[in-house]
Amino acid sequence: MNNSNIRMQVLCALFAAFCAVCSQLTIPIQPVPITLGTFAVLLAGGFLGSRYGLMSIVIYLLLGAAGVPVFSMMRSGVSVIAGSAGGFIVGFAVMAFVTGLISENFGYDFKTMVLASLCGTLGCYILGISWFIFLTGTGIWSAFILCMFPFLPGDLAKVLLASFLVSKYRKRLIQG
Repeated sequence: MNNSNIRMQVLCALFAAFCAVCSQLTIPIQPVPITLGTFAVLLAGGFLGSRYGLMSIVIYLLLGAAGVPVFSMMRSGVSVIAGSAGGFIVGFAVMAFVTGLISENFGYDFKTMVLASLCGTLGCYILGISWFIFLTGTGIWSAFILCMFPFLPGDLAKVLLASFLVSKYRKRLIQG
Protein backbone atom coordinates (compact mmCIF):
# COMPACT_ATOMS: atom_id res chain seq x y z
CA MET A 1 0.00 0.00 0.00
CA ASN A 2 1.50 3.32 -1.00
CA ASN A 3 1.39 6.63 0.85
CA SER A 4 -1.32 7.99 -1.44
CA ASN A 5 -3.73 5.16 -0.53
CA ILE A 6 -2.96 5.55 3.16
CA ARG A 7 -3.54 9.30 2.90
CA MET A 8 -6.89 8.76 1.19
CA GLN A 9 -7.98 6.20 3.80
CA VAL A 10 -7.10 8.59 6.60
CA LEU A 11 -9.03 11.34 4.82
CA CYS A 12 -12.02 8.96 4.51
CA ALA A 13 -12.02 8.46 8.26
CA LEU A 14 -11.65 12.19 8.88
CA PHE A 15 -14.52 13.05 6.54
CA ALA A 16 -16.72 10.40 8.20
CA ALA A 17 -15.97 12.05 11.54
CA PHE A 18 -16.54 15.52 10.06
CA CYS A 19 -19.92 14.37 8.74
CA ALA A 20 -20.83 13.07 12.20
CA VAL A 21 -19.92 16.41 13.79
CA CYS A 22 -21.70 18.48 11.14
CA SER A 23 -24.81 16.32 11.49
CA GLN A 24 -25.11 17.50 15.09
CA LEU A 25 -25.42 21.14 13.97
CA THR A 26 -29.17 20.91 13.58
CA ILE A 27 -32.35 22.90 13.32
CA PRO A 28 -34.81 20.27 14.57
CA ILE A 29 -37.81 20.76 12.29
CA GLN A 30 -40.11 17.87 11.47
CA PRO A 31 -40.26 15.51 9.69
CA VAL A 32 -36.64 15.96 8.52
CA PRO A 33 -34.21 18.13 10.50
CA ILE A 34 -32.01 20.70 8.81
CA THR A 35 -28.36 19.80 9.44
CA LEU A 36 -24.93 20.80 8.27
CA GLY A 37 -24.32 17.13 7.44
CA THR A 38 -25.02 17.65 3.75
CA PHE A 39 -22.27 20.26 3.64
CA ALA A 40 -19.79 17.68 4.94
CA VAL A 41 -21.04 15.16 2.39
CA LEU A 42 -20.54 17.60 -0.49
CA LEU A 43 -17.02 18.26 0.74
CA ALA A 44 -16.33 14.52 1.02
CA GLY A 45 -17.46 13.90 -2.56
CA GLY A 46 -15.66 16.95 -3.90
CA PHE A 47 -12.38 16.50 -2.09
CA LEU A 48 -12.16 12.71 -2.09
CA GLY A 49 -13.89 11.81 -5.36
CA SER A 50 -16.55 9.19 -6.00
CA ARG A 51 -14.79 6.15 -4.55
CA TYR A 52 -13.29 7.58 -1.38
CA GLY A 53 -16.12 10.08 -0.87
CA LEU A 54 -18.60 7.21 -0.97
CA MET A 55 -16.37 5.18 1.33
CA SER A 56 -16.28 7.97 3.91
CA ILE A 57 -20.07 8.23 3.96
CA VAL A 58 -20.50 4.45 4.12
CA ILE A 59 -18.27 4.52 7.20
CA TYR A 60 -20.52 7.22 8.67
CA LEU A 61 -23.66 5.16 7.86
CA LEU A 62 -22.20 1.96 9.31
CA LEU A 63 -21.18 3.75 12.50
CA GLY A 64 -24.70 5.11 12.87
CA ALA A 65 -26.31 1.76 12.10
CA ALA A 66 -24.04 0.10 14.69
CA GLY A 67 -25.27 2.44 17.42
CA VAL A 68 -22.72 5.25 17.44
CA PRO A 69 -24.78 8.46 17.79
CA VAL A 70 -23.61 10.14 14.58
CA PHE A 71 -26.99 11.01 13.05
CA SER A 72 -28.65 14.35 13.78
CA MET A 73 -29.61 15.04 17.38
CA MET A 74 -27.23 12.29 18.57
CA ARG A 75 -29.42 9.52 17.18
CA SER A 76 -28.26 6.16 15.93
CA GLY A 77 -29.42 2.73 14.92
CA VAL A 78 -31.06 0.99 12.02
CA SER A 79 -34.42 2.37 13.18
CA VAL A 80 -33.26 5.90 12.29
CA ILE A 81 -32.22 4.76 8.82
CA ALA A 82 -35.51 2.87 8.42
CA GLY A 83 -37.51 5.93 9.53
CA SER A 84 -39.11 8.63 7.41
CA ALA A 85 -35.89 10.69 7.21
CA GLY A 86 -33.74 7.63 6.51
CA GLY A 87 -33.82 8.09 2.77
CA PHE A 88 -32.01 11.37 3.18
CA ILE A 89 -29.40 9.74 5.41
CA VAL A 90 -28.83 6.95 2.88
CA GLY A 91 -28.99 9.64 0.20
CA PHE A 92 -25.78 11.06 1.67
CA ALA A 93 -23.96 8.17 -0.04
CA VAL A 94 -25.60 9.02 -3.37
CA MET A 95 -24.73 12.68 -2.86
CA ALA A 96 -21.04 11.98 -2.19
CA PHE A 97 -20.75 9.53 -5.07
CA VAL A 98 -22.49 11.70 -7.67
CA THR A 99 -20.63 14.85 -6.60
CA GLY A 100 -17.32 13.00 -6.77
CA LEU A 101 -18.08 11.27 -10.05
CA ILE A 102 -19.02 14.44 -11.90
CA SER A 103 -16.07 16.41 -10.55
CA GLU A 104 -13.62 13.58 -11.38
CA ASN A 105 -14.83 13.52 -14.95
CA PHE A 106 -15.27 17.23 -15.62
CA GLY A 107 -12.86 19.02 -13.28
CA TYR A 108 -12.76 20.84 -9.98
CA ASP A 109 -13.27 24.43 -11.05
CA PHE A 110 -16.00 26.37 -9.24
CA LYS A 111 -18.67 26.10 -11.96
CA THR A 112 -18.17 22.36 -12.37
CA MET A 113 -18.26 21.89 -8.61
CA VAL A 114 -21.54 23.80 -8.41
CA LEU A 115 -23.01 21.52 -11.07
CA ALA A 116 -21.61 18.38 -9.39
CA SER A 117 -22.89 19.50 -5.97
CA LEU A 118 -26.34 20.36 -7.33
CA CYS A 119 -26.57 16.95 -9.01
CA GLY A 120 -25.44 15.21 -5.83
CA THR A 121 -27.98 17.17 -3.79
CA LEU A 122 -30.69 16.29 -6.31
CA GLY A 123 -29.80 12.60 -5.94
CA CYS A 124 -30.20 12.89 -2.17
CA TYR A 125 -33.55 14.67 -2.59
CA ILE A 126 -34.84 12.03 -5.00
CA LEU A 127 -33.98 9.16 -2.69
CA GLY A 128 -35.05 10.96 0.47
CA ILE A 129 -38.39 12.19 -0.84
CA SER A 130 -39.18 8.85 -2.48
CA TRP A 131 -38.39 7.04 0.77
CA PHE A 132 -40.52 9.52 2.75
CA ILE A 133 -43.48 9.10 0.38
CA PHE A 134 -43.19 5.30 0.47
CA LEU A 135 -43.10 5.14 4.27
CA THR A 136 -45.67 7.81 5.07
CA GLY A 137 -48.06 7.66 2.13
CA THR A 138 -47.74 11.42 1.75
CA GLY A 139 -48.47 12.87 -1.68
CA ILE A 140 -45.68 14.21 -3.85
CA TRP A 141 -46.58 17.89 -3.45
CA SER A 142 -46.95 17.55 0.33
CA ALA A 143 -43.60 15.75 0.50
CA PHE A 144 -41.97 18.60 -1.43
CA ILE A 145 -43.48 21.11 1.02
CA LEU A 146 -42.31 19.11 4.03
CA CYS A 147 -39.00 17.67 2.84
CA MET A 148 -37.59 19.93 0.14
CA PHE A 149 -38.79 23.53 0.06
CA PRO A 150 -37.61 24.43 3.60
CA PHE A 151 -34.14 23.13 2.70
CA LEU A 152 -33.56 24.83 -0.64
CA PRO A 153 -32.04 28.14 0.58
CA GLY A 154 -29.66 26.44 3.00
CA ASP A 155 -28.74 23.73 0.52
CA LEU A 156 -27.95 26.33 -2.12
CA ALA A 157 -25.65 28.10 0.36
CA LYS A 158 -23.98 24.75 1.21
CA VAL A 159 -23.52 23.97 -2.50
CA LEU A 160 -21.90 27.34 -3.15
CA LEU A 161 -19.60 27.22 -0.11
CA ALA A 162 -18.57 23.59 -0.67
CA SER A 163 -17.93 24.30 -4.36
CA PHE A 164 -15.75 27.28 -3.49
CA LEU A 165 -13.75 25.33 -0.90
CA VAL A 166 -13.19 22.31 -3.14
CA SER A 167 -12.25 24.41 -6.17
CA LYS A 168 -9.77 26.42 -4.10
CA TYR A 169 -8.25 23.85 -1.73
CA ARG A 170 -8.65 20.35 -3.20
CA LYS A 171 -5.21 20.17 -4.73
CA ARG A 172 -3.56 21.16 -1.43
CA LEU A 173 -5.55 18.66 0.64
CA ILE A 174 -5.12 15.70 -1.68
CA GLN A 175 -1.52 16.26 -2.69
CA GLY A 176 -0.31 17.49 0.69
